[in-house]
Amino acid sequence: MQDVLWTPAIKSGKRDEIYGPIQKYCEDLYEVTRRKTRTVNCGPIKFGSDHPIVRQTMATTNTADVEATMDQVMRCADKGFDLVRVTVQGKREANACAKIREGLFKKGYDIPLCADMHFQPVVALLVADAVEKIRINPGNFADGRKDFNEKVYETEEDYYAERGYLVEALQPLVEKCKDLDRCMRIGTNHGSLSSRVLSFYGDTPRGMVESAIEFADICRSLDYHNFVFSMKASNPLVMVQSYRLLAAEQYRLDWDYPLHLGVTEAGEGEDGRMKSAIGIGTLLADGLGDTVRVSLTEDPEFEYDPCNRLAEIAEGRLAANNAEAKARQAAVQTYKDTRDITTFARRQGALPAKDEGDAVDCSGFLNTAGSVISPVTPEMLKGSSAQYLYQDLGCKTAVGMPFKDVATTDSIFMRTVPPSSDTESQTALRRLIEVNMGVVVPAEVLEKDPLPNAVALMDLTDAIAKGGKVRLLQRMSFCCRQNRL
Repeated sequence: MQDVLWTPAIKSGKRDEIYGPIQKYCEDLYEVTRRKTRTVNCGPIKFGSDHPIVRQTMATTNTADVEATMDQVMRCADKGFDLVRVTVQGKREANACAKIREGLFKKGYDIPLCADMHFQPVVALLVADAVEKIRINPGNFADGRKDFNEKVYETEEDYYAERGYLVEALQPLVEKCKDLDRCMRIGTNHGSLSSRVLSFYGDTPRGMVESAIEFADICRSLDYHNFVFSMKASNPLVMVQSYRLLAAEQYRLDWDYPLHLGVTEAGEGEDGRMKSAIGIGTLLADGLGDTVRVSLTEDPEFEYDPCNRLAEIAEGRLAANNAEAKARQAAVQTYKDTRDITTFARRQGALPAKDEGDAVDCSGFLNTAGSVISPVTPEMLKGSSAQYLYQDLGCKTAVGMPFKDVATTDSIFMRTVPPSSDTESQTALRRLIEVNMGVVVPAEVLEKDPLPNAVALMDLTDAIAKGGKVRLLQRMSFCCRQNRL
């Protein structure tokens, strides 16, 4: 069995002693600059900072159904994807991959295939003959199916003493990928960490990163470097923290492996696209990420537009390529980055409290678990439309009156408000405010047509310029929004 040069331990402080503390997680806090990486080959495409961001997706067919999978892969290629991943549960799917690859070549499609492997090191060896890329999950590639048993490690040495079975499981695949010039993704998933890692690091970004580093150490010790990393999670906050921590560790270890970005099981429709935009978009704005997948519970062809759009936005923000973007970024004032990427905790905040004399309790305008603000137009308040609006906002109703429930929108946003002469629409708004729903309206609109107890929305720069004073004829609440460059 190969002797592995393991990365120094993190908990004991040995890594800090040898490499120093973590310094940065991105190239530049002011300019969007892609993190410099090596080039990783995957058939006809290349991952890395010297190449365009790779767009990829995952087939939803039964891989054993060769014709159906080929048809879907070809549709994805025609749509514009650069790579398609397929699920491989066992030998039947591995054998099918060989037929799929051959059939695609015969039809003139050289789009690379990636085999998604779990639990089956032997099957991974078989499918490596057929596809250009293998995705392995450190949480279950060598550990088998999770047993959920808590393991107790008295010392760091006890934890590391068990790593021999990881080498035994991974070494044959690494050697084969090296011989065949195959690509590999070391893809940690927040929801499938091994019981060993969970027992030692907990359900944390640090555990995800250390799990991936162990597998990378095995690859590096075998002089195999044709791999990328991923740190996926269904929670965009956990996902962002994990990728930043991995990038920071790569910087201090002087590693340069590319990153595959994605939010696991983001969902469908607007929710799935928004979760992916939050997670993937944030990291791309850091200059992190060399390949992207927007994971939707829809047919894979529908993943292309949001995936491609995120990649286009990222490439358009690069200061080196876009003079306008460079100028906007240069205008950012000097600041101290106080984010601690080595820990993860939910940000705590206090909701506005009702003061004595307030006509309205504004504590319900926001929610500590995440606020929902829905756009509303004046037309939606007119006549019988108001009843449908109450339902759309998630309100319970009784004799035509709205009431807030756990699933009700916290606040509504209106760019314009109905005139005070429109008593019907004004009544509908008043009823929403009375049940503790915020009505947010631009301050300049309220200056012209006041709405009692509304929330005046101002740009932070405008609020500073006006000294916090706005000419309003009615009592109102205020909130400011920060302009983003």
